[in-house]
Amino acid sequence: MKTNQLSMHFFCWMVAALLLFSNDTFGKKNAKEFYQVKIYQLKSQEQVMRVDSFLRDAWLPALHRYGIAKIGVFKPIANDTAAVKKLYVLVPFKSLDQFHKLASWLEKDAGYQSASLSFREAPFNNAAFVRTESILLEAFDKQPAYEMPALQAAVTEKVYELRSYESATDKLYAAKVDMFNAGGETALFKRLGFNAIFYASVISGSQMPNLMYMTSFESLEQRNAHWKTFGSDPEWKTLSAKPEYKNTVSRSEIILMHATEYSDF
Repeated sequence: MKTNQLSMHFFCWMVAALLLFSNDTFGKKNAKEFYQVKIYQLKSQEQVMRVDSFLRDAWLPALHRYGIAKIGVFKPIANDTAAVKKLYVLVPFKSLDQFHKLASWLEKDAGYQSASLSFREAPFNNAAFVRTESILLEAFDKQPAYEMPALQAAVTEKVYELRSYESATDKLYAAKVDMFNAGGETALFKRLGFNAIFYASVISGSQMPNLMYMTSFESLEQRNAHWKTFGSDPEWKTLSAKPEYKNTVSRSEIILMHATEYSDF
């Protein structure tokens, strides 16, 4: 009898240990956030104002009610002279399930349905935007969740830099991601004070394979000074000279932006 009791206790202990291990393992695996970068293409200042109104009065309040605390809305500095103006929205999700269920949740949210009615039901010949693009990303291991930038400057002065690095092949892309994680590039950015908001792999987008990340600065002058320091840093020179990281970027896109006054970032 005692032997059976001991066996049962040991069995229960093993089951509990396995469950704890499984929960801990899956928890760590699922701890990485997902991000949606939504890009609005706009042809006029009127469209810019209409999208601003929609995001400020309908979209952001609804997502806050949905449980997403911080949403970034940014306008490229190049908009001033661009024929096609753009507006970038950054939405952090705790899981793919949260991302997947958002659309159905919005259909049931009366506040959103009312506040967004004119935007959603605009006539075909007077739409509020030209096109939208949605990019879905998964956070890097070394920064699994977004970080709020510690900036003090006025919203008109702060600069947010969104970078996209494309690779010629999947193998080279994996090497570039490794360069950020195991290679230490993410830690280098942190040491040099780049105020990175996120680093992430694109898992669905139009320029794959590619990764994206966003850094932030008090001003354009500070941004330029940081990159000058980065380029001459001995650690960066050593890292970038390693043969396993050669030719990992075939094309890069750099977008310098200001946050809108209603952005959470």
